[in-house]
Amino acid sequence: MSLPERPITILIAALGGEGGGVMADWLMEAATAVDLPAQATSIPGVAQRTGATTYYLEIYPVRKSELGGREPVLSLTPSPGNVDIMVASELVEAGRAMANGYVSPERTTLIASTHRIYATVEKMQMADGRYEADKVVAAARELAKLTVLFDMRKLAEESGTIINAVLFGAMAGSGALPLARERCEDAIRKGGRGAEASLRGFAAGYDIARGSRKPPEQPAAPKRATELADIMRLADERLRDYQGKRYAELYRRRMEPFVRGDARVAATVARHLATWMSYEDIIRVADLKTRASRFERVRREVGAKGDEPVVVIDYLKPGIEEFASVMPAPLGRRLVAWAERRGKLDAYNIGMHIKTSGLFGYALVRSLAWLRPLRPSSYRYAEEQGLIERWLGYVAEAAKRDAGLAYEIADCARLIKGYGETHRRGKGNFLAIADALIENPPTAEAGEQASAIRKAREAALADPEGKALGTTLGKPVVWMKPVKSS
Repeated sequence: MSLPERPITILIAALGGEGGGVMADWLMEAATAVDLPAQATSIPGVAQRTGATTYYLEIYPVRKSELGGREPVLSLTPSPGNVDIMVASELVEAGRAMANGYVSPERTTLIASTHRIYATVEKMQMADGRYEADKVVAAARELAKLTVLFDMRKLAEESGTIINAVLFGAMAGSGALPLARERCEDAIRKGGRGAEASLRGFAAGYDIARGSRKPPEQPAAPKRATELADIMRLADERLRDYQGKRYAELYRRRMEPFVRGDARVAATVARHLATWMSYEDIIRVADLKTRASRFERVRREVGAKGDEPVVVIDYLKPGIEEFASVMPAPLGRRLVAWAERRGKLDAYNIGMHIKTSGLFGYALVRSLAWLRPLRPSSYRYAEEQGLIERWLGYVAEAAKRDAGLAYEIADCARLIKGYGETHRRGKGNFLAIADALIENPPTAEAGEQASAIRKAREAALADPEGKALGTTLGKPVVWMKPVKSS
């Protein structure tokens, strides 16, 4: 008989907690159950969402009994251009696979979920660093021989299972596997616990890939009025959690001058104001790190059983600014000024490893969260609220002249984020733009002023070091007071 020249190659990219290893086991079980030679290997991923764990399988589509004692040679690693089935549990993981050459129009069936879990490199950007999902989808349809793309996480949630079952069903339904549906379902049943839910997810993925069921509908883009209402509702919840009912009422009062004005300006102010008013300080960090929901999430992500202990160690490195931020405003201001004069603002950061899953470590960190009632009298609170009022004043004044100008000024709040040096740079860039283009604009024409502000903001976001902004403004950006020589 004529034998195939090569095995069917399968590359799976899955994030932690998504059952990629279990899916690889299902594939191996289904293949060996019908006497097909198969082999699987895996490469562990890395933490903080910088990559996925990958699983590589090769299945030779001829039964061992028909090979006359011969054994196919199977590879341990994938090679670009030679992957038959590429499976990605998240959209940008599909993008990584395409960028690495594992998806080809001559060979590859690409099966991927279209939902997003943002990567570290996306979160690190000064501005909105998210990859454009539409471009990844367009590239997938162009580069792959066949695509099966839909929100598999949503379908998994509806089925009461995790995404691996839906991915497995989509693989089987695509027709690219040399395995019958019944064999795949048998492999899931042999897995034992959670099999019924996994079978529901498998069936849903299978039916969508076969075209006998519609994929979950994507939410329509919200209208401006609805968007503003949603933002303000979420902001109210966020700020009540952050500092209480009165703080949320302050947010609503600050929004009153904008809600009846231009919809785009109002939505932009609402979003940035909520984020800015809930700035990250050590009180907030301590609160989030010691919540029961956080420990439950960690246990879920590592797959710990009910009777298995999980040790959580938090790595912190607070410095002068972090300590000054929660001091009474006059004391905090003096401490930061002293450190700036001597160039010591980043000189006394203390590295700490705190076991927050233990009694002492938990109590230590939780005690910082209990400082929340004192936040309104703190140095950082006074600094942030003063700058917020200044920004709101700029936007309100500009709105009287031109909505486009008001929008560009409102969007400058994107520059303020983070803590420590990142926060100092963002604040310095914001103040430089405010001084040069808002308080002392080189032109009285609103459109030209708006364009200049937009270019300066984009330069600041593209270059955290401030050189691009300095070139745009025609003068260097200074982030802190000059250090006096002793």
